[in-house]
Amino acid sequence: MPRLLLINPNTSAGVSALVLRHAQDAIGHLAQMDVVTARLGAPYIACEASFAVAAHAVLDAWAVAQAAGQAPYDAVLIACFGDPGLLALRQICPVPVTGLAEAAFCEASRHGQFAIVTGGAAWEPMLARLAHSLGYAQSLAAIHTVAATGAELARDPVAAHALLGQACREVAAASGAASVILGGAGLAGMAQAVQTGVPLPVIDSVVAGVQHALALCGTPVAPRAPLGFAWQGVSGALAATGA
Repeated sequence: MPRLLLINPNTSAGVSALVLRHAQDAIGHLAQMDVVTARLGAPYIACEASFAVAAHAVLDAWAVAQAAGQAPYDAVLIACFGDPGLLALRQICPVPVTGLAEAAFCEASRHGQFAIVTGGAAWEPMLARLAHSLGYAQSLAAIHTVAATGAELARDPVAAHALLGQACREVAAASGAASVILGGAGLAGMAQAVQTGVPLPVIDSVVAGVQHALALCGTPVAPRAPLGFAWQGVSGALAATGA
């Protein structure tokens, strides 16, 4: 049975539990899953500064999991809609790596152009940049952010469903998109409730993420060359991934 490692770049264990629960619901017993929570950074990523630190936290989490001597994983999922550290982790990881955003972009693009609804205004330019870097700029029709962050939305799901449902309807009407991504680890499980009244498919980024990670299991990865330098000031586990 494949083994997946889910890395939560937020320091909130509650987000890790939320993601794991909905990931397990999405794929059942098709894979074993472990989730690890970032040891450094912000409780919930909502700005450029917290995103930058989260990339470090993702590398650290992978290195610590490896150092713990657990059985090898078949794929890694970065459980943040924004995928901090995605390309960096691919540089040092011997198995396929994806993130919630990349996986959701991949699924949504099968329908045609897509829109994104998420929490936190700071995410709009960050997600636009990510879509461009991953080759989805032409597929992205619109980004609609609500003022509340994903963490704030998760604390009041009933109110979040109404707010996000309205946001999805608005962006669907205005953008010409063929689907809407409901993006955010904190929004895991909300797409089904939001779908009612939205005339387009609403894609749950956590469900898309774990399904894509599972599909990547067994995909060959090019051999990883040594980094060629020694890390300074990082954890011992991460230092071991250097020269």
